[in-house]
Amino acid sequence: MSKKTPFLERIGRRPVVFDGAMGTMIYQRGVFLNVCYDELCLTKPDLISAIHREYVEAGAEVIETNTFGANRMKLTPYGLGDKVADMNRAAVRLARAEAGESVYVCGSAGPCLLPAERLGAGNERAVKDAFREQLSAIAEAGVDLVALETFSDLAELQLAASIARGLGLVTFASYMIDPESASRGQRPEEHVAQVLDKDTNIDVIGLNCGLGPGSMFHPLQHVLARTSKPVVAMPNAGGPSEVGGRMLYLNSPEYFTEFARRFIELGARGVGGCCGTTPAHIRMAVRAISTMSGVKEYVAVAAARREEKDAKKGAVAVEAVPMAKKSAFAAKLAAGTRVTSVEMLPPRTVGGLPKFLANVKLCRDRGVDVINLPDGPRASTRISVMVTAMTLQRETGMECVPHYCCRDRNLIGMQADLLGGWAAGLKNWLIITGDPPKLGDYPDATGVFDLDAIGLTRLAHNLNHGFDAAGLPVDPPTAMLIGVGANPVAVEMEREISRYFAKIEAGAEYAITQPVFEAAALLRFLDRVEKHHSRIPVIAGLYPLISYRNAEFMSQHVPGVSVPDGILKRMAGCTTKEDGIKTGIAIAREIRDQVAARVAGFQVSAPMGNVETALAVLA
Repeated sequence: MSKKTPFLERIGRRPVVFDGAMGTMIYQRGVFLNVCYDELCLTKPDLISAIHREYVEAGAEVIETNTFGANRMKLTPYGLGDKVADMNRAAVRLARAEAGESVYVCGSAGPCLLPAERLGAGNERAVKDAFREQLSAIAEAGVDLVALETFSDLAELQLAASIARGLGLVTFASYMIDPESASRGQRPEEHVAQVLDKDTNIDVIGLNCGLGPGSMFHPLQHVLARTSKPVVAMPNAGGPSEVGGRMLYLNSPEYFTEFARRFIELGARGVGGCCGTTPAHIRMAVRAISTMSGVKEYVAVAAARREEKDAKKGAVAVEAVPMAKKSAFAAKLAAGTRVTSVEMLPPRTVGGLPKFLANVKLCRDRGVDVINLPDGPRASTRISVMVTAMTLQRETGMECVPHYCCRDRNLIGMQADLLGGWAAGLKNWLIITGDPPKLGDYPDATGVFDLDAIGLTRLAHNLNHGFDAAGLPVDPPTAMLIGVGANPVAVEMEREISRYFAKIEAGAEYAITQPVFEAAALLRFLDRVEKHHSRIPVIAGLYPLISYRNAEFMSQHVPGVSVPDGILKRMAGCTTKEDGIKTGIAIAREIRDQVAARVAGFQVSAPMGNVETALAVLA
């Protein structure tokens, strides 16, 4: 048995990532379907070890043994009923050898019954004996936990859990949702969660198989709402989905990882993969999840001191510049004057600068207050946001708000950029944690994330009060206007509210929301955040949709964005490109008018670089 932190303690501290499909990997190695896959632990141990090794190298923190069907009832048709103990012990031994000191080994045990069968008086004794035989061998071989997975009969799952508990095993009980019931709008997972939550033989609840990542999202929500136990989601790689009249199989590592992150945001304590997932899926998920707030351990930044020491004068108060005097944009926010902003992506190359600057001048001449500049949006590479910002201000005389992303620089680099940007005249900032590299064009790039948005906000606040990250004096202090992001439709709203308040405590002076497509959602968010003792101005993000496909993409693939069904239906009814743009502008204006009395202003994105569309929303 491993001497590492006990599994339940570990999953309680931060989410864990399980491995992917064993069966899929075996099949990809050219093993025919008529072979007993569990027996390969005895006949082809090198093959099984190699698969475990690939998952460990991919970053999986838990690997499952190749014993899903290694019970007497499943092995007897192969003539292998007398090999139960040998197979299970060999499987644990192979996994343990590849796991090393840091990776947990999870014994896998699937149902004894077929999906259509149910536990009853006629089969209960045989099922009980089969589980006891298999789980005893797994327990004796030494695992960190056991996964009872892909069960469709609750009674059978609970029977297996009672036996596992009797053997002293940490028990992870995972249920398979019938895809047909999910498609009919039924919610069997609610009953499952309630039953398993009350079962004292079960430590961790899970959903696995049956559904792809997207289809598992809502069932997982329902399970999380009905249990206080840790929950693990292990979907299949994906399945068919109709997109633009075509049936596409959404099963790429990117698609899997997008939802793995969302599962963690919902509150899942672990994710992994079932049928169709490979080390490529797990590798990408590990890299993305490891940088998430609540998972990544950030560098601690202490709050600024309120005074500095002078050898002759003793304690000297550090005078921070008031918000209203930091910039013209800051003065408007401080005075409660409505502000407007247009978000424009920095150009990809120098050749794109002339057109970019022409669009900036157009915004300036139409009375827009600032240009908002994303920093490596969706982990793509463009001209440096700081160089773009400095060029913009120099060539047009207009203020801008460069985003500053924690993904790409370490603590030293971030501090140097803030100091350098301030010295170059960049007065307004929007601090964000940033998308992980896997979302963009360079999935092999690494994310640094020494700090998240809260830590970097505190660092900027310290610089404004005359101290750097090490507590050394900065004389004179900077006077940056510190902005932060907010998501009114976050899937885990309690966490979002908590982080929003933490950003205010760290020194945030204003916030800009993600694009909102439902006025009521933003108003609900404002109702909650306005209860904080220190309220900051909130600028509403708006995005004029230009087509149904654009709306669908925003809803499914842009983190932090939710497009309601009603909006999707309106965009789906547009028959021409012009009609789509007109409808998108109208929707954005409607939301603008509904929230205008509650926000400090509006930031409008320029879809596909079309500044006229953004300006039409503000007209």
